[in-house]
Amino acid sequence: MSQTDRIIEGGEELFLTAGIKSVTMDDIAKHLGMSKKTIYQFFKDKNELVIALVKKKLQQDEDQMCAMMLKSDNVIEEMINMMKVSQEIFSRINPIVIHDLQKYHPDAWKHFQTFKANVIVHTLEELLIKGIKQGHIRPDIDVKIIARMRVNQVEMGFNPNIFPIAEFSTWKVQYQLLEHFNFGICTLKGYKLLNEYKNISDE
Repeated sequence: MSQTDRIIEGGEELFLTAGIKSVTMDDIAKHLGMSKKTIYQFFKDKNELVIALVKKKLQQDEDQMCAMMLKSDNVIEEMINMMKVSQEIFSRINPIVIHDLQKYHPDAWKHFQTFKANVIVHTLEELLIKGIKQGHIRPDIDVKIIARMRVNQVEMGFNPNIFPIAEFSTWKVQYQLLEHFNFGICTLKGYKLLNEYKNISDE
């Protein structure tokens, strides 16, 4: 692993648990057992490190989504697999990270917003169109509207004003929203299949 990747990974580990604002470059250096001077050879400040981390994570998410779509037999299986991946991601994300990203790192947040608008919405539109052709997704839905609704639903689940961290588990909120979405877009055929896959994964 390169020094750059090591620093990004070290930053990620601390950010995910404590949020971005409260973690200093000193903390990251200490966590990695390297000098702060070494970190500054690769990143001029914390903001640059956060941008690099966001870009790396978004690329990983895109690769994961593509791989998932290729290996699934049908749209329902893809949706179940997305639930599993989401569980893994959301269970370790501190909602403060999303808040800090928006408030203190607008450039990194912009990368996330662009990715959301271009990659995730587009991927969801493709998924929904494919599902309609397979007979699993309701043909009467407007894929452009529903794809955008779903992406913004995820973001809403992270909003502490709507779901205060002290009261709600981030993963539970996201799971409820996702399940509601999945069952809401299915035909009867898709609903049956979704239940089958869900029972298998629950077991």
